[in-house]
Amino acid sequence: MTPQELRDVCLGFVGAREEFPFDADNSVFKVAGKIFAISRLGGRPLRVSLKCEPELALQLRGTYSAITPGYHLNKRHWNTVVLDGSVPDDLVRDLIEDSYDLVVAGLPKREREKLRWRALSEER
Repeated sequence: MTPQELRDVCLGFVGAREEFPFDADNSVFKVAGKIFAISRLGGRPLRVSLKCEPELALQLRGTYSAITPGYHLNKRHWNTVVLDGSVPDDLVRDLIEDSYDLVVAGLPKREREKLRWRALSEER
């Protein structure tokens, strides 16, 4: 996955925005003011930090050496993924979507409705 592909995936979600609150080099992707992805898009190797369910985070770390506890983040809830090709791009896209969904699920109902987001459990 290239930096532009990563940016495009992150910005492809309803309400997603790219901001630079730390410095000009670190892209912070937010929805409703809450972070769901952080990446230094010019970094080599390219990495992205994503929110993750704690049990899945541990499982992913045990499966892929390129997935480690979130760098400078709550290591229980965040993973950092090195995008070196060892983690399939489809999985990376799924992890980005999962991170977005976790953040949106924690928003007040009014904010979720503005985004027209529905949890899988609400769709049944």
